[in-house]
Amino acid sequence: MTATTSMRLIAEPLTREAFAPYGDVIQADDGAQHFTINEGNTERYHDLARIEPGADGRAIVSIFRGLPRALPFTIAMMERHPKGSQAFIPLSGRPYLVVVAPPASTPTVADLRAFRCEGHQGVNYAPGTWHYPLMALGEVSDFLIIDRAGPGDNCDIVSLDGNAVLE
Repeated sequence: MTATTSMRLIAEPLTREAFAPYGDVIQADDGAQHFTINEGNTERYHDLARIEPGADGRAIVSIFRGLPRALPFTIAMMERHPKGSQAFIPLSGRPYLVVVAPPASTPTVADLRAFRCEGHQGVNYAPGTWHYPLMALGEVSDFLIIDRAGPGDNCDIVSLDGNAVLE
């Protein structure tokens, strides 16, 4: 593909199975290990994501406030965090989009896959998974982020070999 080529990208529903090559779905449902605690007052959805800060890093918690994106939206770049995972957990209860590609050396537009995430579903990108930055829909939305702090550069950004138009 050349830089003038565009590909149509349609977001599919987020499921654990479909997202598994890219990381974890963070969701309280019957598909997750869960059990009752606190004298029967609380259901614990246990170990939902593999948080990986890397050998020399530590896990940190932040809040990102994302402006809404309007569709159709052109995807022309991707980023990845090679030293650690990065989890996004919506706090505003609104749907959002993720675009991912496998953790290969350089993604192409043909490698992209888009998911529509519901407001009760979070994602955890495995270390090295290519993804597009935060894409809130409809309104300004807050996300709890768990990712890595530590020495070294942990963000690679690449331009794609063309554009994908997310519809």
